[in-house]
Amino acid sequence: MQQTTEELQLRIRELEKEITRLHKAVKEQRYGLHWLDVPEAFETESENKIPILEEVKDKNIVNDDGKPTHILIEGDNYHALTCLNYTHKGKIDVIYIDPPYNTGSTGKDSFIYKDKRVLNEYPDGTSVPKDHPLRHSYWLSFMNKRLELAKDLLSDTGVILISIDDNEVAQLKLLCNKIFDENNFVGQWNWFKSATPPNLSHKIKKNIEYILGYEKKKNNSVYQGLKKDSKSDDPITKPQNSIKTLIFPPNSINLKIRDGVIRKGIYGTEKFPNTLLNDLIVENNRNINEVSFENKFIWLQEKLNAELKNNTIINCSKSLVLSYKKQNYSPEVPPNLINENVGVSTTEEAGKELTLLFGDKVFDFPKPVSLIEYLLKFKQSSTVLDFFAGSGTTLHATMKLNEEDGGNRQCLLVQMNENGICQNVTYERNRMIMQGYTNSKGEKVEGLGNSLKYYRTSFVGKNNPTHANDTDKVELSHKAGYLLALSENTLNETITGKYYQVFENEHSATAIYFHEDLSEIEQFVASVAKNGKQTAVYIFSWSNGEEFLPMFDHLSHVAIKTIPQPILEIYRSINK
Repeated sequence: MQQTTEELQLRIRELEKEITRLHKAVKEQRYGLHWLDVPEAFETESENKIPILEEVKDKNIVNDDGKPTHILIEGDNYHALTCLNYTHKGKIDVIYIDPPYNTGSTGKDSFIYKDKRVLNEYPDGTSVPKDHPLRHSYWLSFMNKRLELAKDLLSDTGVILISIDDNEVAQLKLLCNKIFDENNFVGQWNWFKSATPPNLSHKIKKNIEYILGYEKKKNNSVYQGLKKDSKSDDPITKPQNSIKTLIFPPNSINLKIRDGVIRKGIYGTEKFPNTLLNDLIVENNRNINEVSFENKFIWLQEKLNAELKNNTIINCSKSLVLSYKKQNYSPEVPPNLINENVGVSTTEEAGKELTLLFGDKVFDFPKPVSLIEYLLKFKQSSTVLDFFAGSGTTLHATMKLNEEDGGNRQCLLVQMNENGICQNVTYERNRMIMQGYTNSKGEKVEGLGNSLKYYRTSFVGKNNPTHANDTDKVELSHKAGYLLALSENTLNETITGKYYQVFENEHSATAIYFHEDLSEIEQFVASVAKNGKQTAVYIFSWSNGEEFLPMFDHLSHVAIKTIPQPILEIYRSINK
């Protein structure tokens, strides 16, 4: 029945009201992750100071072998990540972390949240029990702060890979969707962590842990898994394909007959015929002339030529059925199941690896080196970061992978020294891997070389970065040398003076005049001129440093920068 104009107008008004109601409902009932933000101890005004890095020189490892110098930072990873936001913003290719799983246990694997203001009944340093009403809020607050800082460290093509289990996987995915954007979600890999999980549940045995992957920006790069190793030939034809002619150059086909001439004609089988378009001359099991076949080939001529150039073998049976076997397969995209089929072992094997190193159990639930190696192979990278370093597996895996493929990846680790883990496990493990050791079986294992710089987070000033006064700024300038050297990747301190420092690597240098007293500035300029390397010159300045430019006009290898303001600006953006 045809509706009147009045009826149509009434229907339109009803629909408008419905749309308004839905918009209001969407605003009031937002989809997403919500939790009560729980501050940590260092967020109190009295404890929130300006973080810096100090070098622990007696723990440095130096091997003059041309291999990378890796970084180990001892300290709370929030403060270390704050420092790294100045030194490595946009420079990290791969972040792998294995954060606390928030299992609610009270053992060594418990999640510790250091809070002084919210729940006084749980003193500083105690674990958060599983039945606590704010259990997930504690964990989310903790992770949110660190992942926000980690995001800015990733390069535009960078990726973060996060290990997790059932306790927080749902919350972590929503949190990462919020921080990294749902569109940048790469996928979830399932790692077969244990063939013999404990019988803690009457419902399910947990063999699997998860690894979530997020890119800084979605891109078209292809992740690399294992290379296919084919033990048999693959068919070069498919019944559903169209008929094509391929020309095979001399010496490109392996044949079953040693010598002779095969006349042109139809060969193969009744179901899969293969037409030889010209006589084929065979000597020593190879075709010595150019031959053409007509069949339902899977390749065009251009593809055949490329495969032959890549050493793909073409075989021909007695009945002239053609097949191929690749010598150089491209790595396949990694499947979402990570297990022994892709060369990755379990947590039990990881425990055995550590016991073989230390002669005793020193760390609960370590990740196997093979797992981290496999993950690092996903994409080309030069800089790797793990800010929940634990036993130091990520650095071990980085060095091992560099040794295998000739790579030059640099690894940065961050680990607290609670219960001596950083010094006695993280550091000691990788010292042995670098320098060599005798394992618990009495076998000598040769070191992989590489070098390491050991830093510790520290603090300057009496105020936080947002409220830093002139005294705080002066102290920051005096103590910022190692932070600046790390930023420029010039890690070897060659001059340590009362007013200035110089750091170098093989190709460049960092020169820092950190004092407000300019009585040694001429000596400093002469030192920079004498060096001759491309040099980043940092000078203490209350302004933008323009007053110092004339001093360096004659030096083309110098770039002038100032301290402390640029450091504070980054810290202040974080503090907001």
